[in-house]
Amino acid sequence: MKRNNSILGGILVIIGALLLVAKYMFNSSFLSLGPDDYWPMIVLMIGVGFELAYFVPLKAPGLLVPGGILTTCGFLFFFETMTNWHFAAYTWPVYILSVAIGLFQLYLYSGKPRGLLVAIGISGGIAAASLLIILFRVFLGVVDITLVIPAVLVLGGLFLLFGRSSSKTGNW
Repeated sequence: MKRNNSILGGILVIIGALLLVAKYMFNSSFLSLGPDDYWPMIVLMIGVGFELAYFVPLKAPGLLVPGGILTTCGFLFFFETMTNWHFAAYTWPVYILSVAIGLFQLYLYSGKPRGLLVAIGISGGIAAASLLIILFRVFLGVVDITLVIPAVLVLGGLFLLFGRSSSKTGNW
């Protein structure tokens, strides 16, 4: 029973942390949400239900795939609802990542079949590449690239001029 308590405890910690982030970073209280904003809880509860169905009585690893997908999407929906979907243009790769999470759970608890690693790698790689592209676009939107390139060239030149020399003599 101790293992089930630690899983439930971990889920409660994650939900509490999300609520604290929503409160202090986005000034949105869990109690200030309207009735239409509680639908992510249904998705999250179904996902956690699949997870608990594996860990408590059934031990059917196939339950972990929809559990991982729905739990991940439920947390994402909570975040999106609390931030009024302000970050939806940036968080969409999490949907792809949720498939990798569900498949990774299946991999861990079903004897680690190597074939699943291909699907996990592809979906996780697409999600990671998409997130990196989004972060790069955000970086380019914040930073003036016409200043970055010259600054990198100057810093690189200074490093070559005054950086450590690989030869002991220091002469040509």
